[in-house]
Amino acid sequence: MPVAEISVTPIGTLNPSISEFVVDAIRLARSSGLKYEITAMGTNLEGSLDDILAVAQAMHQKCLLSGALRVSTTIRIDDRVDKVLTLESKKEAVRKGLMG
Repeated sequence: MPVAEISVTPIGTLNPSISEFVVDAIRLARSSGLKYEITAMGTNLEGSLDDILAVAQAMHQKCLLSGALRVSTTIRIDDRVDKVLTLESKKEAVRKGLMG
C-alpha cells in the first residue's frame, strides 16, 4: 500500500500566515477516510494511489478556491511491491535502527 507526503503551499494570500489554508486541506484529508498524519511540513497519507492522488488534488484545489492566487504542491510517494508498507511500519523501521 502506498504512503505519501503532501505539502500544499498557498502563495499570494495577502497574509504571511497560511494556517487557515492548511486547516482546510487537512480537513479534506480527515474526511477522505484515509489514514493520515499531520507533520510540521506536510500531511502523510496511507491508502491506494488513486485515493491519495484524489485527496492531494482536492487539497490543492481547495487552496485556490479559498483565495490563494497561486499554489505550490509537493507530493512524495513511497510504494513497495515486495512487502506491506504503512506509515507505522516506516516509523518502526527507523525506531529499530536507532535502538541497534
